[in-house]
Amino acid sequence: RDLKNLVILDRIDNPAAIAELKAINPKVTVTFYPYDVTVPIAETTKLLKTIFAKLKTVDILINGAGILDDHQIERTIAVNYTGLVNTTTAIMDFWDKRKGGPGGIICNIGSVTGFNAIYQVPVYSGTKAAVVNFTSSLAKLAPITGVTAYTVNPGITRTTLVHKFNSWLDVEPQVAEKLLAHPTQAS
Repeated sequence: RDLKNLVILDRIDNPAAIAELKAINPKVTVTFYPYDVTVPIAETTKLLKTIFAKLKTVDILINGAGILDDHQIERTIAVNYTGLVNTTTAIMDFWDKRKGGPGGIICNIGSVTGFNAIYQVPVYSGTKAAVVNFTSSLAKLAPITGVTAYTVNPGITRTTLVHKFNSWLDVEPQVAEKLLAHPTQAS
């Protein structure tokens, strides 16, 4: 509704995707900043200062970074959970009404595995359960902080994320094929 600015923070610069977003609604200014959610909070805060200085206000944060590779335990936790917590913590400096902020909305991307684990990928499933619980806590803090929080928990989505990935300790060598045998949704 009457979106003026869309800011994309990602590790990968994808000019074609940015151009596609611009073409959808030419009235919206689409800007890209390189960003890795695994950086320390101080780096995230520095980037947010730049964005807030340029735009004056940011209304919604969508935390959507994620990987699905239980062989990379530390990275999976860092991207799927720690990065989301750090990004949320950094933006609270700008939004928290106790600090004079205007409040805001956080939409964290979880997964149905946050409620019903896929046993072959317990690290991934565990990070998504952590996202659900973290967001639930944030939501209960809204009267104090002025920041509303939601989790969107999609089911199995046909993306490159689920076409080939590694199960924890190789407990299931064909986990991608078995996962895609269930009903899926388009990305």
